[in-house]
Amino acid sequence: MEGSAKFEAQDTVVDKRFQVLEAVNCDNLGRKKGNWYAAVPPLSRCRTGLTPGDYFGRTLIKTLPKKVRVGIINVSVGGCKIELFDKNGYQTYITNAPEWMKNMIQEYEGNPYGRLVELAKLAQKDGVIKGILLHQGESNTNDQAWPQKVKTVYDNLLNDLNIKPGSVPLIAGEVVNADQNGVCASMNNIIAKLPETIPNSYVISSAGCPDGPDNLHFSAEGYRMLGQRYGEKMLSILGYKSSEK
Repeated sequence: MEGSAKFEAQDTVVDKRFQVLEAVNCDNLGRKKGNWYAAVPPLSRCRTGLTPGDYFGRTLIKTLPKKVRVGIINVSVGGCKIELFDKNGYQTYITNAPEWMKNMIQEYEGNPYGRLVELAKLAQKDGVIKGILLHQGESNTNDQAWPQKVKTVYDNLLNDLNIKPGSVPLIAGEVVNADQNGVCASMNNIIAKLPETIPNSYVISSAGCPDGPDNLHFSAEGYRMLGQRYGEKMLSILGYKSSEK
């Protein structure tokens, strides 16, 4: 969910009803951790790229009543396995993580899951958590236990936020599709099984979403398309018909 594609000028114009709760201190952006800002990219850390979250929020704002605001929290570490967000096993994972990843993890004071919970509790003072977004899987390609590992993170998160078990939907996107020659496309077969493990979960197709030269990450246009699909699914869950249609 970190996003690797460079955002473009069109991505920097945002309705102020769509906001991000900053996850780290970003002097270069004039943002402080724990404060709300208009959701101008980057939404993850200070120098990251476009994410599915960018157009997820924009899609919601276009359809939801004018009085409704949408806030997101993006705590992400590019290239990590889902194990990094297992609150009982993340330290073991970090021990064996590459140095470049450890530097990214340290921006969350060594505990991305802990930072996510910290910020989500702040967000609960201002609004209601309506959904959880996930875009991960490349580093767990061919891991048949991935759906259960995701369920562990999902269950822990709801418990730590005092949310009724299973009451909040989990929306997970596919990795770069086989139709774009995605190098991890086989993982989509495993991601597809997520609803069998978490009943209140939904898988977002990446079919037709353009990728970058590495066939691993989406292009900016691919992230826009995928993010819009996340948003359309969330609107459907909330009982709205997307104005994008």
